Amino acid sequence: MASQEIETLAAALARLPGLGPRSARRAVLWLVKRRETSLAQLLDALSAMREKLVECAVCGNVDTRQPCAICADPRRDSRSLCVVEDVADLWALDRAKLFMGRYHVLGGRLSALEGVRPENLSIGKLLERVEAGGIDEVVLAMNATLEGQTTAHYIAERLEHYPVRITQLAHGLPVGGELDYLDEGTLAQALRARRPVG
Repeated sequence: MASQEIETLAAALARLPGLGPRSARRAVLWLVKRRETSLAQLLDALSAMREKLVECAVCGNVDTRQPCAICADPRRDSRSLCVVEDVADLWALDRAKLFMGRYHVLGGRLSALEGVRPENLSIGKLLERVEAGGIDEVVLAMNATLEGQTTAHYIAERLEHYPVRITQLAHGLPVGGELDYLDEGTLAQALRARRPVG
């Protein structure tokens, strides 16, 4: 039986995505064994994050500066705006270094079951950014879920009277994917989005 402090730390770590109770206990044991080096570094990093972390007032990204590094980067194409559901999606797209425009984080997706309505998301702020001008294209990068596609459709309808090109990420077969391992929804989308060869 571990002390209450160790159990409390393990319980806190177990709430992180991807960690269950057993993985959290292993992480705590690893930290205990390295408390003079790794635990001190982790505590310093967590303390710094707690003090400095802010949500970007422009796009909704999480960073330690205002505006965030992406919004402040003059090399970014300010005419192209990629709309994502949450910060994790922004980071995933930006890590690929294939989109060099700017981003807008909605803070979730529309969901009747969860009670998430348009006013619960930063859709109004998105419309303000587009209305201010200077944006030629809005890329809707919602997840390929029913809620994600509902959100994309709603935003596309709200943007249709603005002079911007509205695009959406392609959906379908993943590179290296085998047909017999794919679900019916992915196959259906791939068939609908088929294109000529050559």
